[in-house]
Amino acid sequence: MTGILILTFVCSITFTFEIVFGLAGTIMMLMVMTLIFDAKTLVIYSILPQILTATIGLIRSEKTVDIAFLVRMLVFASIGSIVGLVLFYRFSTETFYYLLACAITIFGLFLVISPHVIKLNHLTQRILDVIAGVSQTLFGISGPIAMTRLIGTFSNKLVIRNYALAFFLCMNLFRGGAYVVNGTISAEILEMMLISGPVLALVLWNANHLHLKVNEVMFRKVVSWIILLGGFSLLLNSPYN
Repeated sequence: MTGILILTFVCSITFTFEIVFGLAGTIMMLMVMTLIFDAKTLVIYSILPQILTATIGLIRSEKTVDIAFLVRMLVFASIGSIVGLVLFYRFSTETFYYLLACAITIFGLFLVISPHVIKLNHLTQRILDVIAGVSQTLFGISGPIAMTRLIGTFSNKLVIRNYALAFFLCMNLFRGGAYVVNGTISAEILEMMLISGPVLALVLWNANHLHLKVNEVMFRKVVSWIILLGGFSLLLNSPYN
């Protein structure tokens, strides 16, 4: 029970960050909570706070998401998600952990060293959509990839955040459905969700307005650095060293 209470507190902070910046809630949660729970358990659990964050963020925001554009992203991401889901059930916990840490670090480094505004061509955008799908079902995280793609497509932070949240919502609903079908959500994880869920919903509902207080430059810098630092932290603090 103590572990679940700590998890609830940590997620209240990290997913407040995600509802403001559009990513990194799961990354930061993993940085702390792998000291108590294994990475796979946390990734499975993360469907709850991710769905809550995306739903509340979209409900309480201006409507900036074009459905046709989102569907095109999801079509390509769905190809990758099937591959990622197959691999999820075949990797050991240790392999899973290191792949997750390396993926986050690589994309964080790309965002930090890239120009203030990057521009991606059509083919690169579609490749990143596919990779985001793989990452979402395999790691429970597609933020580093999806945000790289969206930052290279749009300039407005609200638009970027809302597309990211809409993308995460769809991908996590798919991931959650796959977990249910495969019996992946254990009694322990279900207990974690039931205890933390109501608290997180209340916190996130009241935290959404903080997004309006962040300017464009800060938004891009914070997104880039938190991804990179999150990846480094996972590599340096690995329980398998």
